[in-house]
Amino acid sequence: MTSRDDASALDRAADEALALVADDRRERGRPRGGAPTAPTAAGSGRPAEDATPAEGAPLTGRAPMAEQFVPWAEDHRDGESGRPRRESPFDDACFPFGPGPQADPRPVEAPAKAPAEASTAGSIPSPREYEFLFAADDARESAPMTSTPWPDARAVAARAAEPLPPADQELGEALGQVLAAPLVALTDLPSFDTSAMDGWAVAGPGPWRLPSGQGGPGVLAGADHGGAPPLRDGHAVRIATGAPVPPGTTAVLRSEHGEVTGRDAPHPELHATRRLSQGQDIRPRGQECRHGDPLLPQGTVVTPAVLGLAAAAGYDRLHVTRRPRAEVLVLGDELLRAGLPHGGRIRDALGPMLGPWLTALGAEVTAIRRLGDDADALRAALAGSTADVVLTTGGTAAGPVDHVHTILRGLGAELLVDGVAVRPGHPMLLARLAPGRHLVGLPGNPLAAVAGLLTLAEPLLRTLSARPSPAPYRAALTDAVKGHPDDTRLVPVVSRHSDSAEPLRFHGPAMLRGLAAADALAVVPPGGAARGARAGLLELPWAAAGP
Repeated sequence: MTSRDDASALDRAADEALALVADDRRERGRPRGGAPTAPTAAGSGRPAEDATPAEGAPLTGRAPMAEQFVPWAEDHRDGESGRPRRESPFDDACFPFGPGPQADPRPVEAPAKAPAEASTAGSIPSPREYEFLFAADDARESAPMTSTPWPDARAVAARAAEPLPPADQELGEALGQVLAAPLVALTDLPSFDTSAMDGWAVAGPGPWRLPSGQGGPGVLAGADHGGAPPLRDGHAVRIATGAPVPPGTTAVLRSEHGEVTGRDAPHPELHATRRLSQGQDIRPRGQECRHGDPLLPQGTVVTPAVLGLAAAAGYDRLHVTRRPRAEVLVLGDELLRAGLPHGGRIRDALGPMLGPWLTALGAEVTAIRRLGDDADALRAALAGSTADVVLTTGGTAAGPVDHVHTILRGLGAELLVDGVAVRPGHPMLLARLAPGRHLVGLPGNPLAAVAGLLTLAEPLLRTLSARPSPAPYRAALTDAVKGHPDDTRLVPVVSRHSDSAEPLRFHGPAMLRGLAAADALAVVPPGGAARGARAGLLELPWAAAGP
């Protein structure tokens, strides 16, 4: 997002705050500065004018929050233009990569503030300041009037495509893909009676006679012992783990449980130091499965363990749904690929993050390209892409360099979702470029982009790759989470597969610090959620690797 966009967003935030308060005051029938009316009746849904919400209570409307910033919004209006000036006590927090743009070069005297409310440039914003920052972020992500409810948007994305056609893949290439047919045993497992331990194959009760010189290495795994004579009763022979047991074997005596006497005698004897039962340490043929037994159903994700089972069961290739090809187009002239932010430019956080994330969601990432804010380059990239899914970052709003909508119209694309009622990230979109080809437009702010990824890209990729949907998972929130009156919120939390989820700080649209410490996003319904409320969780790909 450019500095000009930030300034415009801040303008809208101040205008919105004043408008909300004005509407609220009109509804309550008193002018600015008048005496407060009596509190409303219980159950009316509107708190009394001067009531302070309980700590941690979810917001039921935005006017009370907006009214806190009326002094700032009014005191910082330019007398000639009527527009808010850029200077505010929160400039350093609103514009973390440098001071906000200055619309008016004349010095402005900051309004007097009570000591308890004073803010110092560069300090951590107070809770009231944070409320303003979130209002500014809301303005920065202005939603279309036709925003799709969050659950509906995910359903539309899941139904937007059909699974890709299956193909046969070598075992080494099938990892992460999805079985397009059930896995059925091509042989008995094991395919012959085998020894489960190193020791001696014995026949009948002991003691047992050993071959002269103890028979050398005995029966080894991998050796062809077809046609070998049966082991006679009262005899034993050395055997290795995995080796086929000789016919007539009644048990395998472990090395540590046997003692040999008369080693130099013509026929040494083997004695058991522990009781030996019939069939002990023998893996009988077909113990794990018989030829033709179903092993895994269609739709199973191919993991390393699945590859091992398939190989053991006789497979050289697997019939799988191929991974959807995904291409990432990173937009924005302000983005740096290396070094520290400087000169109004910031690091590209999405390019390094989206590729591995898409891979974890089952996609084959074919390219990550950085196009800046060049409309012609974006048009050419979309027209020439052969990816099943193209993801763009930024450019989905209505700023002067937001070209995605215009180019999609020019290409004749079909908009399936244009804005989602979710915070952060609601200027996201889903479009069909052509049959079998889709575009997911992500917002440019990092956490907002992740919200778009999990809202639209994840269900679309799941359908394309035929991956099964995860079982719903809910956990109790350890703290209350404030909500938006109309929109779902996605909040980073730490759950670690427990029955509780701890909401994390640093969850603004442009922030990644909370997400980096999280293992899930809590789905908070409109209006917020109280402490102890059970919220749905979207598990993050790395959750299984957490401590």
